[in-house]
Formats: sequence, structure tokens, C-alpha cells
Amino acid sequence: MKPIIYLSVIIILLSACGEKKPATDNTGKAENTNIVTLTDAQLKNASILTGKLEQREISSVLKLNGKIDVPPQNMVSISVPLGGYLKSTKLLPGMHVNKGEAIAMIEDQQYIQLQQDYLTAKARIGYLENEYNRQKDLNQSKASSDKVFQQAEAEYRSQQVLISSLAEKLQLIGINVRTISASKISRSVNIYSPITGFVSKVNVNIGKYVSPTEVLFELVNPTDIHLALKVYEKDLDKLYIGQKLVAYTNNQPAKKHEAEILLIGRDLSADRNADVHCHFETYDKTLVPGTYMNAEVQVKNTKAYAIANEAIVQFEGKQYIYKVIGNRQFEMTEVNIGESENGFTEILLPTKDMTANAVFVTKGAYSLLMMMKNKAE
Repeated sequence: MKPIIYLSVIIILLSACGEKKPATDNTGKAENTNIVTLTDAQLKNASILTGKLEQREISSVLKLNGKIDVPPQNMVSISVPLGGYLKSTKLLPGMHVNKGEAIAMIEDQQYIQLQQDYLTAKARIGYLENEYNRQKDLNQSKASSDKVFQQAEAEYRSQQVLISSLAEKLQLIGINVRTISASKISRSVNIYSPITGFVSKVNVNIGKYVSPTEVLFELVNPTDIHLALKVYEKDLDKLYIGQKLVAYTNNQPAKKHEAEILLIGRDLSADRNADVHCHFETYDKTLVPGTYMNAEVQVKNTKAYAIANEAIVQFEGKQYIYKVIGNRQFEMTEVNIGESENGFTEILLPTKDMTANAVFVTKGAYSLLMMMKNKAE
């Protein structure tokens, strides 16, 4: 019986020792999940190429925003110098008008009075001129006193001034003095468009009385629109006259509009920004004043460490590149990226090790990422 008992004890001890082995394995070094090791076949299929970070000229992009504006000479407010009642107009916002086109009609009794005063003054000037000439002849022959002659001359000269001033007033409201007569007096005047463009605002309605200070319509000539960008003080030294840029609207971000910087303002607002005015290379009638736009400006080139675009992979919202750490072994390394240009992307604040002798995967990084994901699953 004793050999059987001894054998049982040995079996129990061996079993106990066997159960403790997994616990010993669990205390070992944890596997680095950022490292992937390939077989020779996997390495061949991945078509991996490697290289170091390169120092390259990278252009940074300054992103700005602003809105379309028009210069003062292309934006006109229409008012009536003497006021009056709006008799007729067909204008609506967005309508096209031509320079010299009648856009509205205003009427008022003061227009009648002004024409009456002019015609009356014009009729009296003939009598005063004859009287002046008569008194002049009499004065030269000493048949009349100097006082009488001077009075006749003063009345004649005053009438000339009156006629000239009334003619200017009529011209101011658009009445040609050559077209009026005793049988042809108008109670209304036409308002003509001073530019070719579009109606941006209509502020009146038919029958309304408008004073000389009121604006009836606002017209815009959009052929010389420009882009007014807001630029912060710290970015002003990055810009210069003649610098090229592209602009686009929020509704059509893919449609790029080329422009050039014409003027850089130096007056800073309370928000510490200044206006930068840009001219579009080509006129696009779909762009209207007041439209908000985004702009991108290529600023000065800087030397930076960069790597091929396809070397960078995105995983869980972060960017990574793969560092070669051994034969067929690669480590996923997190990086911060900057601007991209000509197939390369800037690596921001690389470590000394990364810029010295480190070698990275420049092609096939996505294949490595897929292998790591499959391994994790």
C-alpha cells in the first residue's frame, strides 16, 4: 500500500506545480501593441519603402475671412435735391439698370413754381436790358444822372444773377431750361440712373413724400467688386501688395476665386485686426456685395522636417508614422503634423532621435496599420 500512497502524493504535488505556471506567465513583460513584426512574405506583399525625415521648403497657409465690398464710386444712393412725391417707379431689388435710364418720377408744386420763376425772370430781363442800354446812352450824353444809370445797371445785373441761379436749380432737379416755355411747364421730374449696375435697395413706395435727405434707392456697379478681409495684427507682416490668394464661399467651397492683394490697412480695430482689400482676377456675376467668403493665402516658405504624405496614417483621431526598430519590425509613433505641399507633410516639433538617424516607413504604412488592427482583433 505504501508505494501507492507515495505515488498519489507525487501526482498531487506535480498537479499543484502545474497549476501555478500560468500565474508565473502573467507576471511577465506586457507586449507592446504599437509594434508590429512581419514575416518575410508579409514584408514583400506590403511593398514597404523606408527613409528619413527630410528638410524641405514648406509654404504655410494663412486662412482668413471677410466679405465682398464695392468701392464708394461704384455704390450710389439716389435722393431728390428738392424733395417731392414719388409718382412712379418700376424698380425692384436685383433689377439691372443702365446709366442714363429713367428709374423714377417725382412731382411737386415747387417744381412748377421754380419753372414759373425762371420764365418770369427771363421775360423781365429784356426790359431791364433795354432800360440799362437807354440809361447808359443818356448818361454818356449827360442827359441823365449817374444815380439813375447805376440803378438801371444794378437791376439788370441782379436779374442776370437771378436767371443763372434759377437755371442751375432747374438743372439740379433734371429740368433742361431749353425745353420749358410759357406753354410747356411740367409738374414732375424724372430721376436718372448715374451708373450701370443693379438695384440693391428700394426704400420708398409710390405716393410717399420724400425729403431731400432721404435715400430712395441704392444702386451698385458690381463689375469692380473687391474682397475685404479681416487680418489680425500678428499676421499683417506676412502679407504684401500683389500677393496672390484664393477665396471661396461657404455654399461653394470647391469653387475657387483667384484674387490679389491691393491694399493693406494699417488702422487696427478694437479687436486688433485690419482690413486687407483684394481684387478678383476675373469678374463673376454670382458674387454680390455683402457675401461672406473664406480666403487662403500662401505665406513665406520655411525650412521644416517633412515626410511623404502616404507615410502618415490616422488612428483614433491621431496621426502616426512607423519607425523601423529592427529587422521586419516597426513601431507606430505619434506625430503632430503641419502644412502639406508637393506630396510632403511637415512634422511639427520632431525629437532629436527622429531627425538624427531614425528611419521611417515612407510607403506601405497603411498596410502596417491594417495588420495591427487585425492582430488586435
